[in-house]
This record gives sequence, C-alpha cells and structure tokens, in this order.
Amino acid sequence: MVAELTSLTAGQVIVFGGNQTTQVSPALAESFAPGDRLVVVNDTGDLLHIQQQEWTTATGAVGRAHEAFLQLGAVADDAISAFFERFADRLADDTTFAPILEANGADVASAQQRERSTTRLILSDTMRADMIDGLRGWAAASSSRDAVIESIAHEGWTLEQRMAGLGVVGFVFEGRPNVFADACGVLRSGNTVVFRIGSDALGTARAIVEHALDPALDEAGLPAGSAVLVDSAARSAGHAMFSDERLSLAVARGSGPAVAQLGAVARQAGVPVSLHGTGGAWIVATDAADPDRLQAVVEASLDRKVCNTLNTCAITASAAPILVPRLLAGLEAASARLGTNAKLHVVGDAAEYVPNEWFDTSVPIGRAEGDVIEPKAEPIEAAQLGHEWEWETSPEITLVVVESMQEAVDAFNEQSPRFAASLLSESEAEQDQFWATVDAPFVGNGFTRWVDGQYAMNRPELGLSNWQFGRLFARGGVLAGDSVFTVRSRALQTDPTVRR
Repeated sequence: MVAELTSLTAGQVIVFGGNQTTQVSPALAESFAPGDRLVVVNDTGDLLHIQQQEWTTATGAVGRAHEAFLQLGAVADDAISAFFERFADRLADDTTFAPILEANGADVASAQQRERSTTRLILSDTMRADMIDGLRGWAAASSSRDAVIESIAHEGWTLEQRMAGLGVVGFVFEGRPNVFADACGVLRSGNTVVFRIGSDALGTARAIVEHALDPALDEAGLPAGSAVLVDSAARSAGHAMFSDERLSLAVARGSGPAVAQLGAVARQAGVPVSLHGTGGAWIVATDAADPDRLQAVVEASLDRKVCNTLNTCAITASAAPILVPRLLAGLEAASARLGTNAKLHVVGDAAEYVPNEWFDTSVPIGRAEGDVIEPKAEPIEAAQLGHEWEWETSPEITLVVVESMQEAVDAFNEQSPRFAASLLSESEAEQDQFWATVDAPFVGNGFTRWVDGQYAMNRPELGLSNWQFGRLFARGGVLAGDSVFTVRSRALQTDPTVRR
C-alpha cells in the first residue's frame, strides 16, 4: 500500500542500504511540510529534505529542457552554430557585458563578506576571453549529429549506425561562471542542458541568462528550453534536479563530498553520472630526475588552485638531499609570483630534508577569510597523503619521501583520488614503468596543469573525471560537449522481398 509522505516525526526510523537505519532529527521533522520530499541516500543514510518549491523549480526546468530536446532534432546545425556565435558576441560586447560584470562584482563582494573563497568566482578578463573563445570554438566545430559511424551491408538492405543526441544533461557546478558557457557545448551534439550553479555565483548566472544566453537562443531560433537555469540558491534544488528520471546524464562539479552525494542521488534515480569532484595532482621525482626541471615544473604547477594543481610530491630518499631543496625553491617561486607565502605539509622522515626555519617560522597564509598566521611547514600523518589542499592564495602542498618510485605509485593508487600523476625522471624505463603501473587517467612527465580539455585538446570541457569511483566506460576523463551522444540504428531496405 502506497501513501504520500506528508510529515515526519523526530526519532522516526528510516531504513537505508537494505540493512541499516538512521533517524529523523527534530529540525528535519519540524521543517518538513506536505508537498515536500525526502530523499534517503542509500550510500550514507543522509536524509535530504527537498521543499515543494525547490522540487517544482528544478523539475520544471528539466521539463522545459525535455520539451526542447524533442524539438531540437528538427533544428538545423547552422542554427546551433548561430547560437554559439550570438552567445559569444554578446559576451564580447562591452555594453551587453556591463550588467554581467556588475552582477559578478556583487557576487564577489557578498562571498568576501561571508568569508567564502572567490578564486574561481571572479569573472576576470581572462575568464571572459576563455568563455568567448570556447563558444566560438563550438560554433566552428563540425557537428556530430546524425554522423554515420558504421555502415553494414546485407543482401537487400543496409544497416547504418548513426550518432544522436543523448537527451537532457543536468549540470550542477560550483561558482565558476566560465563553466556556464562551457556546458552549453552539449548543444553541439544535439543535447539540451539544465544548469544549477552554486549560490555564490547565482547573481552572475542570472545576468548571463538575461543578457546573453536567452537572447542568443531566441536570435538563433533554438527552442527556448535548450539551456535552462534552475533559478534557486538552495542546494536541495540540485538534489531535486538529479532525482528527475528525464535526465539522460547528470554532471556534477565541485567539492568531493558534495559531488559524491549528488552522484548517489542520481544513481538512485537511474540516471547515469559523470562526477568531477576531488582532484589534486601528484608529482613523483626519482634519482634520475633533473633538479632544474623539477624546480621549474613545481613552480608551473602552482599558479592557481584548481583540480590539476600540484598537491602531493613524492621524492625518492636517495635523491632527497638534492631534490627537496629544488622542490622548496619551486614552491617559493610560485608563492613569490602570487605575492604571498607558501605552505608545506611534511610526512614523517621527509622533515629531515626541510630546513628547521620552515617549521619554526610563522607567516601570513592566504585563506578565504583573509591572511591567517600559521607555521610555514607542519608535520602530517602518512594517512593524509591523499588530502586535497583547497588553498586560496598561498600555494600549499604535501611532501613525502619514499624508498622507490613503486612505493610512490602504490601510495598514489591507494590514497589519492587517482586523477593526475607526473613522473620527473630522465629514465625512459622508469617512465614506461610509471605509465604501466600508475592508476590514473592523466599521466605526464612535467607540469600538472596541462590536464584541461580546452588547453590540451582544444575542446571546452564540461569537467575532468578522476578514477576515484573506478574507470569510465567507453570514454576518457575529459567530458566535452561533443562526447555526450548515443547511437541510433537505421535500416535502409532496397529489396522488399527480404525476410528472415
């Protein structure tokens, strides 16, 4: 017997995971009202309260995108190209861009007042240029819609395998305005998109929709719901969106725990996921490393904090007396370039290779809430090797000394999110062994910041996937707009007498 849930009671037992229970808190019981929804995360037992208004807002947006997708198949490729051009033109026009920039300034000021990170929120000239370039790139890209992948000839008939749009892509991401433009790339392959942006950047997103996105859709003649913003600051709106079975793919970017939770919600609803959360790159340096190269690579890997920033450096013990000072020099150079101080976390015996003054000196370290006086170097446990340092303005890394390259690889495979790894070694044999044994989708021999779809592949990315939850089926770690598709089969019969 099925009945609608209209209330909750404090202490009420909720079953999850098949054989575990959790209880309703007094606060949840008090706030739950008729029309609200409760999502139980089977992985963790988290109880997610979705208020009726947020459910209506999110599912309404998905509904508009779903209707638009059903119409998009009849829209010409030239119209989709025109949308990207119009969108880019509006972002490039100073008059049109002025209210967007004003809204972003208000978002940044609000975040600063609340001591929130703003490193990815500021719509800088560089970010604006990247957005414009990305949109123009999609405008110039050839369309994959209805492309024939394979043709199989039979007597009297032919089977064609053709690419087609996957459907509605639900996209939840942190307060990075540039991702807003990047995610529209899924239209290139015949999909529609629903966005839910972090509350810090919601004002910027609203301005982009009003002054650039919606007018571009209208001018190009695309269905109005082809790209829709879930206009809500509530996190539960993201939970509601990812619970909608009409999504063909759920994409989440942001902090590790939040992304994992969103992914669990989507999986429970039967929606495939592409998660882009925990990052942090590793560099391993062996006896065969060039010290000058290591110093340059470390500095180049710490220009700003994003998922592909250097997080952990493992150096072999026999090379540590030479290489650790060069690592520290690269770290200092990176912080000097940013006009701040560096922060070093040291595991166990690696401390003997770090000058005592690093541990004895306290300096201002740039945090979201402002400068905080902290020791320049601090010891941490080996179990923290995989912790990603979400630094604001002060480059922050972990140093560990290992007995061999393979020990470093084993630590990476066991403790890191298995994302990006780089080996500093002039030995071709070591490079081959590293490639064969390190469990990462992105592997290199130099700086780690190359891990970026637009930078490395000339394709604006929707996100970069690690292997924290296992390898990805049938695609690489870069999720781009033209990699979101399905395959349709079309039979073309020339002989009407064919039968089985």
